[in-house]
Parts: sequence; structure tokens; C-alpha cells
Amino acid sequence: MLAPFFSSYAAGEPRAQTFLPASFRDPAARIERARRAAGRRVAPGLVAALREQDRARPASAARRANLDALAEPGCTVVVTGQQAGLFLGPLYTFYKAASAVAIARAIEAEAGVRCVPLFWVQSEDHDFAEIHHCHVPGAGGPLALTLADDPASARVSVEHRLLGDDVLAQLDRLQEALGELPNARDQLALLRAHYRPGVSICAAFTGLVSTLFADEGLLLLDPRDPAIAALGAPLVRRAIDEAGPIAEALGARSRALEAAGFDVQVHVRPGAPLVFFHDGGPNGPRHRLEPIAGAPDRFTLVGSGRTVTREELGRASPLCFSTSALLRPILQDTLLPTAAYVGGPGEINYFAQLAPLYAHFGLEPPIVAPRARFRCVDGATGTLLERLGISAADVEQPRDELLARIARHAPDDAATELQALSDGLQHKLSAFEGEPALAKAARRTRATISRAVARLIARHRRALVERDQIASRRIDRLQAFLFPGGTPQERVYGLPWFAARLGLDAFKAAVFAAITKEPFATNVRDLRP
Repeated sequence: MLAPFFSSYAAGEPRAQTFLPASFRDPAARIERARRAAGRRVAPGLVAALREQDRARPASAARRANLDALAEPGCTVVVTGQQAGLFLGPLYTFYKAASAVAIARAIEAEAGVRCVPLFWVQSEDHDFAEIHHCHVPGAGGPLALTLADDPASARVSVEHRLLGDDVLAQLDRLQEALGELPNARDQLALLRAHYRPGVSICAAFTGLVSTLFADEGLLLLDPRDPAIAALGAPLVRRAIDEAGPIAEALGARSRALEAAGFDVQVHVRPGAPLVFFHDGGPNGPRHRLEPIAGAPDRFTLVGSGRTVTREELGRASPLCFSTSALLRPILQDTLLPTAAYVGGPGEINYFAQLAPLYAHFGLEPPIVAPRARFRCVDGATGTLLERLGISAADVEQPRDELLARIARHAPDDAATELQALSDGLQHKLSAFEGEPALAKAARRTRATISRAVARLIARHRRALVERDQIASRRIDRLQAFLFPGGTPQERVYGLPWFAARLGLDAFKAAVFAAITKEPFATNVRDLRP
């Protein structure tokens, strides 16, 4: 059975390092890579485009200083990125941004080169269902705050989607959900300042991120920009013209990953360019290009049925194209002197596929470092864990197993008596093992009794705990908060509830303290603001 690449990579297994060297663990490798990256210059015109984008965001002296540094020789970059989720999306978006800042600081300190953090906004994507919601803890589990979809905008990049009046309704629902939490008013004021009808989803998102990380100077890059699209146009052209050999090399890489026991995150179709085309203009629907067999100069726009010629593509403006998940890192490292990329498990899975693509375009891959992963344990949750005698990680066990584990720590006279009876019977049966004709049967009988009694005791204890409604409710409450629906907390809940309960400054300080202490950690850590 094929396994995700990330787990093996995070564990430092040699088979994973064959595909993606885990040099993020090695200070010497980080220093060497950062110094080589510092020998490259940012693409001409990119800093000017970033300055222009920055004018639309809340002012930050630290961002201006980092933009000035990026324009100078000898500067390198730590990049991360994410889609523009509602109200920042899941908590891991915040953790990603903070990880990029902390890792940039660590690399700058150890390598002695200027290193700035940059957040690449995935504004090209068109999957609205992935970004139109934010969840907060509710009485019955996660409460979903969701923007209404517009079928007429299907396949349109989220950059070109505007917030409607329904965002006000979601803010009102959020206000009700946050209730009397100590910092609810401040958090709602921050969100209402950015999420307003008529503002684009991406502008609201980048405005919020730039405010949250203003003091850290986190740069933001939105690729749906005429100047940036023009800088990337030669790369896009090559990706279309050389789609055949690129797909062939990526296919060989995929087969090698599968042979090593790894699942392939992104499947590449033979001859298909790693490029999307926006039909009718930059604001038009986004379609994957599919080559037509026997017609090398024609492509099908997947999802529309329409075909386009290579000549039509040649006449289209650069903003009529956008990159796929596999090509985006190549564009990133064509434009930027990247020392490291900070990614989540899914991104690292597909970075394992990219070595042939980097080689094809003559680029050196950056160090790929996992983002920080946390379980946020507030005071009330910590108290519940202590009362039950379990850890936050234990909560990720199946409910029945967790209930049984708690029961094993509880006094149980009936189970003790049953175990004593079983032990006595086991002792009597052991006497038969000295007789050759009966030894085998006696051993089997002892094993059968041992298993049966253990199962009966476990079921009995689960039943006891199930009858203990207080313990059951506590387990349900913990799992709904730390592992909602069987999914890690950071992938479900968004920032607003935690900022409202704990205070944004306190939460942010706790995140940075944990990451700064271990910027290259790969395990899931408990965060106790």
C-alpha cells in the first residue's frame, strides 16, 4: 500500500531523502544553500511590483525595510504560501506565516546573509469551495461560516471574486459565536476592517495577513498582477512548448516514487502543459490545457470542450495564464533568490516530484522545511486533560479506545475479581502442561481464557465509562476541540476564536516562542498560550 511521502520525510527516513534531501535538518547545508541563493538577484522589476502591491495594504516600516533589502545584492528569501481563506482560513495558515518569519531569522543568523520572509498568495486558484469558509468551535462542534457561491464565477481565479453582502452576515454570525470572549470585540473590529462588501477576497486576505505580521515585515506576493505575470511569461511559454519532455520526466519520477512505496500527490497527464488558460481574458474561467492527439498545435480547454490553437495562446496576454501546483515553485524560484520553502504535508508530498522540473529549467531547488504544527490547548482544555489523566495527543485515539484507557485507571472491583478467578484457573491449568498428552491443549486453553477474559474486562470497563456521562461528555468535548471530526485542530478551526479567547498578542507570542525555540521541528507540538 502506498504511503504519503511527508511522514517518511519528517521522520528522516533514507528512502525519502533519495527524492528530497532533508537538508533543513543540517545547519551546514542550510548555510551553504542560503549563501548560494544570496548570490542571485531578484528578478528585475519584481521589487517595484511588490512595492506597488504593498501600497494598498496597511503601512509597515518593517515591510518597507525588507523590500529595500530584497532590492539589494546579497539578500535571500524564505517563502511560504497559501490560498486566501475566509478570515485567514484554517489555523495552519497562521502557523505557516509565522514559520517563514522564524526560519528566515534563523537562516539569517546562522548564514550571515540578509534573509526576508515572503508569503505567496495562491490567488490564481479557482476552487472556491476550498477557501469560502472558516470554522470556529461551537457548542455542538465546529460552526461553519461560509460565503455564498456564485455559479457564474465558477473556474474564475479567486483574485477576481469580490465579497458580497453575505460577508456581513457571516461576520454577524461570528460575533454571536464569539459571544463574551475577552477579546472578541478587538478581533471582530480587525476582521470587519478588511472583510467588506465590494473588496476582493484576496485583498481582504492580504490586508489581514499584512496587519497580523506588520511588525515582522512579512512580504506578500500576489501573482495575479500584470507586471509579475509579464515576468513569468517566458517560463509559461517554455512550459507549453516543452510540455512533452517535461511530462515524460515527471512521469518517470512518479513511477520511481511509487516503486519506493510513496503515493503521488499530483498526477501528470502525458504531454499536458503545467499551465492553466483563462478563457476570454484574465477574469475568465480557468481551464487546464490538454493536448489533442494528432494535432500538436491545438489544445482542449478541459471543462469547456472548446479548443484553442498554439497561435491563439501566443497572442494572449500573460495574465491569461496561470501556473499549476507543480509549476508554481519553478516560477517562485525563477523570480526570487529562495533559500528555503516552508510547506505543509501536502506541499512537501508534491515537492518530492519536482527534481526533474528544477533540472529542466536549470534551477537549484530550495531547502524544503516543514511548517510548524500545533495543538492549541487553552486553560479549560488543559484542565479537562489533567482530570482525565491523558495528553492532548491521546485525544486523537478512537473514542472507544480512549474511553477504555480511562477506564483502566478507574477502580473496578468486578474486573479485579474476574481477573483473580482467571489467574486461579490459569494456575490450575498450568499443572496439565507437565503431561505430554495434555500440554498442547492446556496451553491453548490458557491462551483462549486469557484473551476472552481480557476482552470481557475491556468491554466491561468501556461500559462503565459509557455509563459515566460526565467522562463521556468530557471526551466528546476534548475531541471536538482538539481533533474535530477526526481531523487535526489546525486544519479545521480558524484564528478568530483563539484570538478572541486568548488575545491575539498572547497567541502570536506563544506561537513565535515555540517556533523560535525549534524552528525546524517536525513533530506536532502542544501550544499552551
